[in-house]
Amino acid sequence: DIILTQSPKSQSVSPGETVSISCTASSSTSDYLHWYLQKPGEAPKLLVYAATTRHSGIPGRFSGSGYGSPYTHYTLTISGVQAEDAGDYYCQQGVSFPFSQAGKGNHTATIQILN
Repeated sequence: DIILTQSPKSQSVSPGETVSISCTASSSTSDYLHWYLQKPGEAPKLLVYAATTRHSGIPGRFSGSGYGSPYTHYTLTISGVQAEDAGDYYCQQGVSFPFSQAGKGNHTATIQILN
C-alpha cells in the first residue's frame, strides 16, 4: 500500500497569508493524488484532483503541484487564505475521487485562521 504523510500537522495563519501543505507518498502515485477540505459537521469537499486540477467551483487561490521520482511529493497552496478556508485538509491517493481517508491521521493537516 502507498503511505501518505502530510506536513505540517497544523498551522495558524492570518487572513491574506499564503499557506502550503505538503503530502509525500511512499511510492509513485502516477499523479492520482487529490486534496480535500473537511469542516466540522460537513462532508469533505474535493479541492484539487490529479495533483494539479482544481475541481469545478473551487476558487483560484487553491493550487496543487506534484513532482518526484515520479510523483511522490505534492503541495497544496492557498494564496491569500480566507476565514472560510479553516478546516482539515486531506490528501488521498486513488484513481477515482470518492473520499475514503477521513480519520487517517498521518495525512491530515488542520488550518486555523487567526482573528
